[in-house]
Amino acid sequence: MAHTKSAKKRHKQSEANRAKNRAVKSSLKTIGKKIREAATSGNVEAAETAYRTATEKLDRAAAKGVIHANAAARTKSRLSAAIKKAKGK
Repeated sequence: MAHTKSAKKRHKQSEANRAKNRAVKSSLKTIGKKIREAATSGNVEAAETAYRTATEKLDRAAAKGVIHANAAARTKSRLSAAIKKAKGK
């Protein structure tokens, strides 16, 4: 456990940041699941609408350093491919 006042403060800040980052990552996973589910069920319009919000959230998370920029790009690419695949069917 931290002993100095500054170390205690940093620990408190890191715990708060960890909670925020976990919440963001969880919401990203949830919206990704919703898009894949909508695409596989054939509801392309709902998937595209959710995709627009997902790209905004992914870009914001990457900009804030919650996830890596390449991870955001990879996720967007895979979600887009799932939607395009659903359109083809």
